[in-house]
Amino acid sequence: MYIAIEGIDTAGKSTQIALLSRNYPEAVITKEPGATAIGKEIRELVLSAKAKSKKAEFLLFLADRAEHIKEVIEPNLKKRMIISDRSVVSGVAYALIQEEISETAIVHLNRFATNGIYPQKVFLLRLSKEELEFRLSQKELDGIELRGSDYLLKIQGAIIKAAELLDIELIEIDATQSIETINKEILSTLNS
Repeated sequence: MYIAIEGIDTAGKSTQIALLSRNYPEAVITKEPGATAIGKEIRELVLSAKAKSKKAEFLLFLADRAEHIKEVIEPNLKKRMIISDRSVVSGVAYALIQEEISETAIVHLNRFATNGIYPQKVFLLRLSKEELEFRLSQKELDGIELRGSDYLLKIQGAIIKAAELLDIELIEIDATQSIETINKEILSTLNS
């Protein structure tokens, strides 16, 4: 099974993935962007916020996604559980809020980049504006986080729309709950 944990920055994706890796010790743990050698370079480039063109940023993410599918997802898809920190869903969400590329083009280009391979289940860890702003105040911000809480919350809403456009099962979880409660919700869904 291929699953993804989605959510805006500080939602707790890394924490939940670490817990899931204990329950699924044979799982492939991966992420988008940055799970491959090329992906690491692309991730650094995007997080540096050097790209002035939103289209260029979108295409960089597509390049990372294509490499990730080829190197990580396809070789493991039939043999092992794959748990990904972000996926095509957040890629589509980021592109949707840029409003520079049509929804149809976004979906088609992502299908091209992924060979139509999408996670079977996506868990969205949702944050309230208040909780997001508190969590952001507790850390040094990267180029994406510096765009502010309104921008990040817009992405959170776009993640829901992206899952609908891609016809991927999305399970929403309140990320303000305890770490243990969130983990139990994810495991319950996976084991049902």
